[in-house]
Amino acid sequence: MAERMVAKQAPRFEMEAVLANKEFKKISLEAIMKEDKWTVLFFYPMDFTHVCPTEITALSDRYDEFEDLDAEVIGVSTDTVHTHLAWINTPRDANGLGDLAYPLAADTNHKVSGEYGVLVEEEGVALRGLFIINPEGELQYQVVNHNNIGRDVDETLRVLQALQTGGLCPANWKPGQETL
Repeated sequence: MAERMVAKQAPRFEMEAVLANKEFKKISLEAIMKEDKWTVLFFYPMDFTHVCPTEITALSDRYDEFEDLDAEVIGVSTDTVHTHLAWINTPRDANGLGDLAYPLAADTNHKVSGEYGVLVEEEGVALRGLFIINPEGELQYQVVNHNNIGRDVDETLRVLQALQTGGLCPANWKPGQETL
């Protein structure tokens, strides 16, 4: 039986990443928590694929909205930081990412993707998992889907805003609407 993760402390992580300024640096959940920020952690299968850049660039294009909600966004795959950087340095019109507003982390030992339950072990890649973690380190939201389906940035922002209300949000709740 799979173990529940939501409403528990999120697995802590520290990974090497390519930052928005293209420098390599270790990033960690603990550091984000110390800044009293929310974490939007998303996993994707591989660099230089077809669906992944659509998600990664869509999140980057709307990064200011996450920043306004005191949230850090981190993308993770099992590729290396060097592969991440090569993909970032590839223009969008050539199936690259171009400049990004948030870091891409390298889970080369598969530890973090395994702890978050998204590792496809036989392939060594992650499923498309998205996790929202509050500033206290509690996992508030998770969704995992097949690798051939991209995620929706509007829905990620909506869920983050709903969680931040601290209230009960009915079906189809939108920011600005009353909670229950």
